[in-house]
Amino acid sequence: MELFDRKEVARKKTRLLPSTPLAERVRPSTLDGFVGQKHLLGNTKPLRILIEKEEIPSMILWGPPGSGKTTLARIIAKQTNIEFFQLNAVSSGVKDVRGVIDRAELNRTHLNKRSILFIDEIHRFNKAQQDALLHSVEEGIITLIGATTENPSFEVISPLLSRCRVYVLEVLSRSELCEIIDGAMRNDPFLKKEKIVLQEPEKDYLILLSGGDARMVLNALETAVQLAKPQGKEAEKRITKALIEEAFQRKYAKYDKGGEEHYNIISAFIKSMRGGDPDAAVYWLARMLEGGEDPKFIARRMVILASEDIGNADPQALVLATSCFTAVDYVGMPEAQIILSQTASYLASCPKSNAAVRAIGAAMHDVRTLPNDPVPLHLRNAPTKLMEELGYGEEYKYSHNYEGNFVDQQYLPDNLKDKVYYYPTEHGEERNIRERLLRWWKKKKR
Repeated sequence: MELFDRKEVARKKTRLLPSTPLAERVRPSTLDGFVGQKHLLGNTKPLRILIEKEEIPSMILWGPPGSGKTTLARIIAKQTNIEFFQLNAVSSGVKDVRGVIDRAELNRTHLNKRSILFIDEIHRFNKAQQDALLHSVEEGIITLIGATTENPSFEVISPLLSRCRVYVLEVLSRSELCEIIDGAMRNDPFLKKEKIVLQEPEKDYLILLSGGDARMVLNALETAVQLAKPQGKEAEKRITKALIEEAFQRKYAKYDKGGEEHYNIISAFIKSMRGGDPDAAVYWLARMLEGGEDPKFIARRMVILASEDIGNADPQALVLATSCFTAVDYVGMPEAQIILSQTASYLASCPKSNAAVRAIGAAMHDVRTLPNDPVPLHLRNAPTKLMEELGYGEEYKYSHNYEGNFVDQQYLPDNLKDKVYYYPTEHGEERNIRERLLRWWKKKKR
């Protein structure tokens, strides 16, 4: 557990050493010094107003790495008269959470003082750990600030999520990252001593390799400066693309997780699987993984494809895709790439059908455009005597009482009784489904 002491932070600020990463040395301590997230922290934006009024709600800060989640939480701690505790979900457990809650209860009971608990990487807390927070958040014993790079809809339990506001932080733009770089070279006491030459093309390359992560930009810049050799009478340190690659320990694989190339490559990946090309699917998968894409994002897209493009042509596709997501979540990288490759190559090789998509699309169209006809009486339950007297459930035919566990009876409303939404294809298992439905429903033309 880390108790946030403002005086101690102030002392640390005055004695930061070169060994302290640049990103930590230049971390802003006020909202005015914070770069980016204008949609949340502009002068008239609600979150800024709440912070300035010290009316901090429980919240989840959801955004990509290096977008300012931790910095924003620390600014809230510094600019408010609220006791601030910080936990990291990777190294903390229920015992640590309960320790903070006990301290927060004392603050509220004896000091009439509020407490904030900041949990970094809250998506790494399991259900039991998140459950431990519920009562205290609901009762206002603690104000929770959780930071996550993962979609909180998937990673934060619903009861906790419903008690928090979700603020979405956006990936930093080029101009914002340039502002951060220029500010670091201008204000950091150690970089100011160096005569750094960083031209626009090299600055753009630095930003490109960082994927929009401000922390990565700054620390790579510092490493490149350390690697650069002074040149000429002025002893200038010229930052080149080669030095930037050395700092990142990799060359640029063209893939911008937050930009156009992200959408281009995921589109190529999906279309390769839809088109039946496992070789192309695995290639685009490798491009995404090498570029740092979240493997769970890739797995989710394959779950969608398994229903959207394969469906009942191979019902096992959805089973494998959902198992893939679970396995990727359990295993993590780098081994998760094997699971993703197995699933992508299987889905690409499956027979294809979009009949499920067309069926729900046609049904949704009718639901939205046609009157909502009543449920036929024979399909209704009759839990009361009155309902029985009104004919609810009469003449319903129980399928298992008939040969082959099937009986021809009406299930749609009267006005739609002959409507067909699902048209199975001739591909894979769906051919058998089609033949079975034609045997059962002889009057319906599929």
